[in-house]
Amino acid sequence: MELTELVSVITVAWVALPFFVGFSIYLLPQFDRLLALSVTLISATYAGLLFVARSPQTFELIDHFGVILIADSLSGFFILTNALVTLAVLLYCWRSDKTAFFFTQVILLHGSVNAAFLCADFISLYVALEVISVASFLLVTYSRSARSIWVGLRYLFVSNTAMLFYLVGVALVYQATHSFHFEGLSVAPPEAIALIFLGLLVKGGIFVSGLWLPQTHSEAETPVSAILSGVVVNTAVLALVRCALVVPEVEPIVRLAGVGTALFGVSYAVFEKDSKRMLAFSTVSQLGFVLAAPAVAGFYALTHGLVKAALFLVAGSLPSRNFKELNQQPIARSLWLMGAIAAFSISGLPLLAGFGAKTLMMKSLLPWQVVAMNIAAIGTAITFAKFIFLPHSSTVTAPKKVKILWPSMVILLGGLLVANFVDIDSYNIVNIAKAVGITIFGWLIYLGIIKKLSLKLPSMFERLEHLIGVMSLSAIGLFLLLIYVSAPSTSSAPGGLG
Repeated sequence: MELTELVSVITVAWVALPFFVGFSIYLLPQFDRLLALSVTLISATYAGLLFVARSPQTFELIDHFGVILIADSLSGFFILTNALVTLAVLLYCWRSDKTAFFFTQVILLHGSVNAAFLCADFISLYVALEVISVASFLLVTYSRSARSIWVGLRYLFVSNTAMLFYLVGVALVYQATHSFHFEGLSVAPPEAIALIFLGLLVKGGIFVSGLWLPQTHSEAETPVSAILSGVVVNTAVLALVRCALVVPEVEPIVRLAGVGTALFGVSYAVFEKDSKRMLAFSTVSQLGFVLAAPAVAGFYALTHGLVKAALFLVAGSLPSRNFKELNQQPIARSLWLMGAIAAFSISGLPLLAGFGAKTLMMKSLLPWQVVAMNIAAIGTAITFAKFIFLPHSSTVTAPKKVKILWPSMVILLGGLLVANFVDIDSYNIVNIAKAVGITIFGWLIYLGIIKKLSLKLPSMFERLEHLIGVMSLSAIGLFLLLIYVSAPSTSSAPGGLG
């Protein structure tokens, strides 16, 4: 067997493993935690192999219009994020009363997310995203409360509606190219790209189409929120990044969506007083940072996933979700320290991976993006100052939840420390001064203005009836934007982007 064939077999076996193990948990419920843990460790190992490999591996499993997988360093970053976040969540739930059903859904979700990270064709990506939707729904509704069931059904309805738009776009791509490969976008009609991108933007929780995300992620149980915001949203984001990298004609659209999302999400996060909703809106914003610079999306997604999972777990251990109440009573210093380290990283301060990721992202921006993304970076510093400036004391007794947090924090915060060495070249006087300056400026705005305000942006557009309407308007907006972008090149490529 040749090396390429061997790697292909290993990849297919690795993709199938979580589904086999997940259903096996029902037969061996006494080993549910150990079986789930083994899958995440294997995923981390596979991600490591992708970084060691010199060149990307492409696998065409059926024929020219069938299943196409790409295993490279880009997918390696996303797979590693999935492995570390899922591992941290499993450790967090290790001593809980979670049933075998919960661990089964976590591993099925883990496996379908891994599959989505390798997909390079629209049909296999569709299958992976639909499995992700079902597993996410079952985890969101795990508590079986009336509220969780409503939020889960709302998420499922929005997701399925978005995927209908997506499928119509995929059909139009196949009609134009007789292939489902991402590269077919280069000759696809604008309406096909608009529909596919709409589906991916909604699934990823990006820009106005992502207003379903805050309520879904904030109302889910703490470990589920950590997985949803740290990993699941990345599946659609990576698909958009790959489209931008293989089809240069759509890259400006992806970059523009990134800038708009970064500003839109942080605008809500800055004024949000509920800790979990603030983290969810911040997820929307940070996905914009990932999309704004596709070439370095993998590293930024890794640092964001680790930070967001850590902060959701910390938020679940705080005595209240309301920052006004939290600012009136000190919390345990150990709990504050966990949240502060993660907040330092996402703010872009040196010695943590967020600094290198944000510096690389800023270097990869186009000139028209720079001002907007720097404003979004200041907004990020303002947002996470809410965690950094929480009152804390060594005399306050830490809640029992903090004890179960430490193993997870070792994984997540340790990952931020280790990943800091990925881009040592970022450490120069200019970059350090800029990062520290932006962060301090954001802190001053928070302490001098935002902390004293009671302003809250309207949430009416988060209602279900408005979500579908916004989705339709977004499709029209995307179509008009694509018509504008493709206009100069229509003579060279009729019906496509040129």
